[in-house]
Amino acid sequence: MPEFDEHDLGSSPSRISDPRLRHEVNRALVWAAVIGGVALAVAIARPLLAIFGAMVFAAIIDGGARLLGRIMPIGRIWRVALVLFAGVAFMVWLASFAGATIAQEAEQFPAILERQLGELIAMARERGIDINQAQIQNYAVNFTSGIGTVTKALGGILGGFATVLLIIVIGIYLAIDPQLYERGVAWMLPRHRRESFYLVVDRMSLTMRRLMGGRLLGMVVEAVFTYLMLTLVAQLLGIGTVPMAALLAILTGLLAFIPNLGALVSGVLMVMVGFSGGVDMGLYTIFVYFFVQNFDGYVVIPMIAKKTVDLAPALVLSFQLIMGLLFGIIGLFLADPLLAMIKVALERRAEIAGLEERAKVAKNGA
Repeated sequence: MPEFDEHDLGSSPSRISDPRLRHEVNRALVWAAVIGGVALAVAIARPLLAIFGAMVFAAIIDGGARLLGRIMPIGRIWRVALVLFAGVAFMVWLASFAGATIAQEAEQFPAILERQLGELIAMARERGIDINQAQIQNYAVNFTSGIGTVTKALGGILGGFATVLLIIVIGIYLAIDPQLYERGVAWMLPRHRRESFYLVVDRMSLTMRRLMGGRLLGMVVEAVFTYLMLTLVAQLLGIGTVPMAALLAILTGLLAFIPNLGALVSGVLMVMVGFSGGVDMGLYTIFVYFFVQNFDGYVVIPMIAKKTVDLAPALVLSFQLIMGLLFGIIGLFLADPLLAMIKVALERRAEIAGLEERAKVAKNGA
């Protein structure tokens, strides 16, 4: 027990004079601050991720506006409006002209997958592998349920009209006048940090534009090449048009936005549909998948985004799994851009540390 001190009679009732008690109270306050910070981060993580999604959308618009600025000497607002008009026009075309065809082809998916599953079971049984068809069907039901869960998650996180509208509106505002918001953030920083902040923002903006530009071009190239090779080239080779070629091409293009995982999912779907038309068609779809992925990975993306931040595939895949587990579909979509921004910030931090170290060495040498 601490000894009684007569000087404590005049101290504040809230003052803790014992150093040991003060140490324990400080530790408790630190733990409370850490727990509160984690709880706050969890509470605002999804809104912040939605804001980052708006920044990615703004980077796409900004990249298109900058490209138009090279050939059209008009104001930035008009260029942004043209980019948005082109995007809306594409969505309208996709819904009106391609919507009916895609809907008809999408209805064939369950029947084709079921038939392919039955053929795989029969092939396995012919080779002496005992497979319980009821168990396989149970797995299929669970898989379908899992897809439904993901769809619900997508609807709750990204598919809500209010969230999508918020991302679009914030992205448009950011794309119209990004310097306004940069100055607003820089004003809250100390003066000696503002120059470094502007440099980091410029590097992040350039990286994001290149990353999204390469990603969008890759999506278009994969969709167009997949459709042409599943239709025209397949007919010229005497294989015949692959079923659901338009749907497979659009799915391949859309899933190309997600590196690694998207290509794997689109490839599995393409090969399963291909083998429904025979062994030759199935082998041909495998060739199409590898050809399109290699052309996009070794020609298109390096040509457009060769100066973009280099991300190791294993690191990207690991970060995608973490973001997908924490935030669902939206986390999976934004994992790659977010990882690129983190790497740019860390590279700038390392650069500053190197400059400070060299300045310290030079000062000591003088």
